[in-house]
Amino acid sequence: MSDRLRKLRQKRLREYSLRDLLTVGLPALALLVGGFWLAAQFIKPAPPKHLYISSGAPGGSYEVYAERYRQVLARNGVELRDQPSAGSMENLKRLLDEEDDTEVALVQSGTANGVNVSTLFSLGYLYYEPLWVFYRGERELDRLTQLKGRRIAVGPEGSGTRKLALQLLEANGVDVKSATLLPIGGLSAVDALQGSKVDAVFLVGSERSAAVWSLLYAEGVRLMSLSHAEAYARLFPHLARLTLPQGSIDMTRNLPHRDVTLVSPMATLVAHESTHPALVQLLLQAAQEVHGEAGIFQRPGEFPRAGQADFPLSPDAERFYKSGKPFLQRYLPFWAANLIDRMVVLLVPVFALLIPIMKFAPALYSWRVRSRIYRRYGELKFLEAEVDAKPERHSQEEWLEKLDRIEDDVHHIPTPLAFTDMLYTLRAHLDLVRATILRRTPKEKSTET
Repeated sequence: MSDRLRKLRQKRLREYSLRDLLTVGLPALALLVGGFWLAAQFIKPAPPKHLYISSGAPGGSYEVYAERYRQVLARNGVELRDQPSAGSMENLKRLLDEEDDTEVALVQSGTANGVNVSTLFSLGYLYYEPLWVFYRGERELDRLTQLKGRRIAVGPEGSGTRKLALQLLEANGVDVKSATLLPIGGLSAVDALQGSKVDAVFLVGSERSAAVWSLLYAEGVRLMSLSHAEAYARLFPHLARLTLPQGSIDMTRNLPHRDVTLVSPMATLVAHESTHPALVQLLLQAAQEVHGEAGIFQRPGEFPRAGQADFPLSPDAERFYKSGKPFLQRYLPFWAANLIDRMVVLLVPVFALLIPIMKFAPALYSWRVRSRIYRRYGELKFLEAEVDAKPERHSQEEWLEKLDRIEDDVHHIPTPLAFTDMLYTLRAHLDLVRATILRRTPKEKSTET
């Protein structure tokens, strides 16, 4: 046997068929790559290392709580960048401004009435944010109509306090014609009231805010108990009726000296739709830690809670209130849990495509190799059937020539080593058919056509 023929046969008897591997492997690889690409479309990018929040005026509740959020987020490697503002109205404008960096903000319920907020979502109610009406005078007041003719600090432009104060004063017939409405709020309003520059002050915030706390202890300053509180709660759905119990601020001094009826909007955490879901979850965990404790107006664990007075509830927030902290974050650090949560999407093509491909690709490869041998078996069977039916149809030489063509094709079949047993079996069957031809056909060509 020549070296050339030996090399040719060795080439045909490889351990595998490169052609069949490519025929089966390339489509399988393309399908798998396509599956991973499709899965990758559902993987959100890693959360940023910082988050912008718009809080409120210095000394106010929003600023205090934003600082507490900052401390919680810092433990998880996220920097909360606080941007002070005039209040709720300005916070809302920042969220709606596509040029602004603000991603989340503290917003007073009722602020967004009539504003298109389709790009914003509520992350829930955080706490009651009572309206406090402080005033000076010997006479006890319990209705806003009694403030006619007085100088009233209703909060600065852009604040939720101002919007709520004007709303309630208007309902009581008090406007710029019947009273002096001044754009003063926060600690500036406290100074104005104590300096007798105004007669009454509207403040919105928790009892822990610096402005409210200062006036609760201020000499000569009274807190109005609203006799129309229930009516306000019915007329304005974003308001709730609250009672500040006697002595709840300071039992030693008996502050307040009687039960005080208040109305309260809800402090709402609002996020822009572009806020990363992982940061939303982390921020909700911070809110749960900060606002979950008991207070004068709330029971332990009452806040934060699902709420959507002005904005639709975020799907991420809805899942949080139903299921709590994400499963992985209960056992792993935030960054590790988030990484695994993002990467788990890539397991979909592994189980949906890779495992079936690994199961069926070898069978398909085997079928392709065997099919070439089976095809020659078909030709051989057809030739044998013709010889059995009409051996005289061709001469012995012609029958053998047909058989030789089949045998020549068999020698040229590229067959991996794992399938050579089939090839040798086929060659043995060729010899059987050759013996049949020699036995049943004449040596001379038949006269029949």
